Amino acid sequence: MDTNPQAALFVGIDVGSASVRAGVFDASGNKLAFAVRPILQANPRPFFYEQSTTDIWRQTAVAVREALAASGRQASQVRGIGFDATCSLAVVGKGGKPVSVAEDGDPERDIIMWMDHRATSEAADINATGDRALAYVGGEVSVEMELPKVLWLHRHQPERQAGVWRYFDLADFMVWRASSSDVASVCTLTCKWNYLAHERQFSQNLLAAVGLSHLPEYVPPTVLPLGSAAGRLSEQAADELGLPAGIAVATGIIDAHAGGVALCGAQPQGSLAVISGTSCCHLVASREPVMVPGVWGPYFGAMLPGWWLNEGGQSAAGSLLDWTLRQSEAWPELQVQAKREGRSVHAVAGDWVAALESREGEPAASLHVLADHYGNRSPRADPDARGVIAGLALESGRDGLARLYLASVQALAYGTRHIIESMNAAGHRIERLLITGGGAKNPLSLREHADATGCDLQLASEEDAVTLGSAVLAATACGAYADLQAAAGAMVHPARVLRADPARRRFHDAKYRVYLSLYDDWQRCRILMAEAGPSATR
Repeated sequence: MDTNPQAALFVGIDVGSASVRAGVFDASGNKLAFAVRPILQANPRPFFYEQSTTDIWRQTAVAVREALAASGRQASQVRGIGFDATCSLAVVGKGGKPVSVAEDGDPERDIIMWMDHRATSEAADINATGDRALAYVGGEVSVEMELPKVLWLHRHQPERQAGVWRYFDLADFMVWRASSSDVASVCTLTCKWNYLAHERQFSQNLLAAVGLSHLPEYVPPTVLPLGSAAGRLSEQAADELGLPAGIAVATGIIDAHAGGVALCGAQPQGSLAVISGTSCCHLVASREPVMVPGVWGPYFGAMLPGWWLNEGGQSAAGSLLDWTLRQSEAWPELQVQAKREGRSVHAVAGDWVAALESREGEPAASLHVLADHYGNRSPRADPDARGVIAGLALESGRDGLARLYLASVQALAYGTRHIIESMNAAGHRIERLLITGGGAKNPLSLREHADATGCDLQLASEEDAVTLGSAVLAATACGAYADLQAAAGAMVHPARVLRADPARRRFHDAKYRVYLSLYDDWQRCRILMAEAGPSATR
């Protein structure tokens, strides 16, 4: 292995909802190569989403080999590897074999995805305990977290659970698969398992109240801080990935939080990292714990060692925009133009919006969207919330698509504003937004987020900041840098700043008030229909 610091390379692996991405970075954070491979996703019925660890690892190996080959560098130069992943639940049986989580028993489906909402009643039962640990998740555990999922499995698949060896958060599974190290990250365990990192323990009262007293026996016994080495790359994994055996494998991290490490690592105070993909996460660090109702956390050390973390989010962000485009009768026309021009459908939709704005100014002034199509993660913490559209007209074609697309982008921006206001009201002082992910590649989304929140947006020079964050962890784990702050300072570089337009403030203030009122209107609808009885809601 080449030990020259200037020649050192670091591999970051980002396991998202629909693909796995591998990036090769040098010690200055320059991306030398990048590869993307699709991963399978099963949706057997509404609100059930499952994946396969076998498929994900297979595609990871292909992506790493492709990226390394494209970099033109030697595998011997790689000194560390880092993994981030969605906060999905991977179930491993005795002997390392997968345990199916599928209702039909398909052995390939051994992951319950983060976006799976099957465990709503289990989440309600956990919240009904009123346990003190719930104060560290904004007051209520989310159906997207791991305890509800584990409880669902024990209630619905007890015979399979008898053969479980480990419940892993997906990032921790990837670390285990790469190194055979039976460890958990303080990030995954604290953010998604109700582990109290500041006390270094679970709430035994909470676990006992819902029949999960045995859970600590089924999660990794060692909890490691971020920036540490979880282990060394095994001979088998090295052969599969095409990397040197024995290099450092960094402790795993949730995908959004890897982006937070990259964006906020060098300057945490006053920074809000917005990680926009299928869903959207809003991450803010503080020296002291801040309790924000409806916002997850505070979590100690879950993104940056020594700092507390609050995490807001939107359950559907990029997925909502994709869905919005697909509903339009102009969707085929949009696809054809995008393919002809070699651009994304979102870029073309942005052009259609610009054309409409050139004629009308603010085309969505009378069209309003509540972006809770897949529930509200924060700050309302309402998984049963639903989307609302108000102000529809008999409009179709390009203009109809563009208008609704713009209104949906604005709705996501208002959701971010609602989270920011809730965080600041609780004691945070957010001074800047740093954004990465798919939303950072969408100029319309960037403009609306800046103007709707009134905050300037700082963009990183590396658009794949999540994958870079995993490489930052790898660089720290192998000792190339003393700590995460030093690594982030050396490897992450700011790019342009997008300024908020004060001329649009009055417009967005008014539309934001409408956005908030739509949830109240939806609540009234729910109450009225609930009072009418089940037959009225079929």
